[in-house]
Amino acid sequence: MSYHDEKSRTLSYARHDTLEGLLQRGRGLGAERARCDPEAAVPFVYDGIRRDWKWDYQSDTRYLYQARLIRDLKLSPMPVVDQLAGDEEECSRAAGVLELLALAGSDEAREGLRAYIREGKRWVPVLESVADYWPAEWWEDLGDVARARIGGEEDLPWSFEPWSRFGIEVPGRRFPPRPSLGGLSDEELLALLAASGTEFSMKIDALRALAVRDPAEGLIPLVPSLGTPDGRRSLPLLRRAVDRLGALAVPAARGWAVDGREWLARLGADVLADHPRPEALPVLVAELTEQWEARDWCGPDTTATRLARFGAEAADAVPVLRRYWRHTPHSYERADYLAALAAIDPSGLDDAYTESLWDCEERARLLAIASAPHNPQTLHRIAVLRDDPMETPEVRAAAGTRLAP
Repeated sequence: MSYHDEKSRTLSYARHDTLEGLLQRGRGLGAERARCDPEAAVPFVYDGIRRDWKWDYQSDTRYLYQARLIRDLKLSPMPVVDQLAGDEEECSRAAGVLELLALAGSDEAREGLRAYIREGKRWVPVLESVADYWPAEWWEDLGDVARARIGGEEDLPWSFEPWSRFGIEVPGRRFPPRPSLGGLSDEELLALLAASGTEFSMKIDALRALAVRDPAEGLIPLVPSLGTPDGRRSLPLLRRAVDRLGALAVPAARGWAVDGREWLARLGADVLADHPRPEALPVLVAELTEQWEARDWCGPDTTATRLARFGAEAADAVPVLRRYWRHTPHSYERADYLAALAAIDPSGLDDAYTESLWDCEERARLLAIASAPHNPQTLHRIAVLRDDPMETPEVRAAAGTRLAP
């Protein structure tokens, strides 16, 4: 399989069962094999940072996976530091890995990034990024550098930090960020959405808050009114908020699906498809098979999630789901295939859960922490995740919960 990167070069993925192919896909098995044969893994580890093997750059993740490989194999971060001098994409990938290595205690990574901020071409986004990831004492002494360099950079500042701390006015960002609506109750958020005088941006913020909460049934009657002013699209984040409603939205979705507004009809159809009736099962199994035969890597996760709702009745889909889990280069979808397998046929998944403790994707690691078999090997790995300063707060918290007496 192959895809085109940002320079229009064609990159071909290695086989899914080789060390190179596993590392390209960010699979846990690749990290485990690399630890067993570091010498063989070295060129593939650096290549994974130099060239972007993510299938979907917006969804797939690799920085933590690659930083762990550098640390665990005791490799030098200097080739990654040197990559900062490359083009915009190469610099961004290198910075993402180095930021994490610095958190893990690498002085070379930390000083490499600080030196780049002092002298590098794309220092603005790098400084903004380290200000987001690092403790303030690691970067706040760079204020004189920022004040001296600001104005001649290619990239305009975007974030408020570190510029506000340095007393540097950000063009187009004169006003502080809007306060979060997360402290409002569901009723207050729904009232903002219902009011005709609520600003467009505030409605989006209200939907953002609802999209991470338990279902708010009061949203359902408001959905038809939550389109953009031109009536052509739904408000951003509406779909995510509706997804939280689950089956509660199905009765109303039958009416949405036949509405004359295209965006509302599409939303209704999607809700109904996400909660299929029994007669849809063979259609979904056939759809997943056709996607596999066509080697469609983007989209089968949706089919898998819909199949999972049928539980054991969708057993015919298990072989294809397992193939997708092993082969897909779209690492973000791997967790969906694993979750679907667990819902349909949870037997025989111990190895998949154990491997997923090393996966590049946070959702895969969370599934593994919750369901990996209880043995010394997995418990040790979960303890490593709990204590790893590079790990995400969500994974560290889940690992701590799993290991709690």
